[in-house]
Parts: sequence; C-alpha cells; structure tokens
Amino acid sequence: QVRLVESGGGLVQPGGSLRLSCEASGTIFGINTMCWYRQAPGKEREVVATISRDHLTEYAESVQGRFTISRDNAKNTVTLQMNSLEPEDTAAYICNADILDWTTSFYRQYWGRGTQVTVSS
Repeated sequence: QVRLVESGGGLVQPGGSLRLSCEASGTIFGINTMCWYRQAPGKEREVVATISRDHLTEYAESVQGRFTISRDNAKNTVTLQMNSLEPEDTAAYICNADILDWTTSFYRQYWGRGTQVTVSS
C-alpha cells in the first residue's frame, strides 16, 4: 500500500510564505516525477510545479519566480516553497507522484488528499 500525505497548508496574508511538504510511504520501490497540483473552487485542477527524479523542474507561468519545488529521494518527499503569495494562489494543493510499489512491475499515479492554502487579508 502506498500513501501520499501533504502538510504545511494554512492561512497566510498576501506577500507571505508557506512551505508545503508531501511524504510518500508504503511499499515503494521507486518514484519518478513528483508534482504539485492545485484546485480552487469553480476551477480546473492545474499543475503548479513538477520535478523529475534527477531534479529537473518545471513551473506554471503563474508561479514562476515565486515558488520552488524540491525533493529528497532518500526520504521520498517533495516540497513546495511558496513566496510572495497572492490571493489568486488560494486553492487546495495536491501532491502527485509516479510510483512503483512492491506489488506491481510498472509505475502508476498516486494522489494525496490535499492541503488547503488560503491567502487573505
């Protein structure tokens, strides 16, 4: 069984910062790309940032220069440092990872339950 659990969400004022963390646990053999998505009410889920196994990163244009994604392969974690937060960043932030567990011979997608980020005065 593989599980992804996010943490670090909360309420922050515009211009503030938060650091989100996602830990994958269970019968994990390997992890390829890890991603952060977000979804706000009435909007489609969008990719915020991705990071490959060898630490190559991509960002959505809306967060470029403000957010930084990183990972620790030894700990099976991915983090999202969010700076200069704006009200438009308010959303549920959801961790995604392409994972091979002990019960399969191929990678498959896993999702966390999400952590809420609210940016408001």
